[in-house]
Amino acid sequence: MTTELTNARPHHPVVLAHEAQRAANVQVRVADAITAFAGSMQFVYVHVVVFAVWMLLIESSPWPTLTLIVSLEAIFLSTFVMIGQNRQAAFQQEKADHDFNETELELKTNTQLTREIHALTEELHRRLVDNAKE
Repeated sequence: MTTELTNARPHHPVVLAHEAQRAANVQVRVADAITAFAGSMQFVYVHVVVFAVWMLLIESSPWPTLTLIVSLEAIFLSTFVMIGQNRQAAFQQEKADHDFNETELELKTNTQLTREIHALTEELHRRLVDNAKE
């Protein structure tokens, strides 16, 4: 995933660091792959086909087992959704912290530049006044 980001266009440094961190963790990569598949239409198609074949051809009374399997699957999928939400929240916090630090640095730099411009303006004004008196 990192190569997709870096090859497409420049990204925020926090985004790149976050993607590198995610790519380094096997558990996160597995969770990302499962979440990506579970959030796709292929997931829906596979389930429609599997459940239809199972209900029509394999078991004559599939409801108790089907209920158990669907319930277990819902538990795991909701867990993956929460994992994704937690990672997204952590990423947003990290990006917000980075943006805050960058903004504070810009503010400090702008304040310093404004003070220096003010000092130069006063010096120029003083010299013009002194030259006018002579």
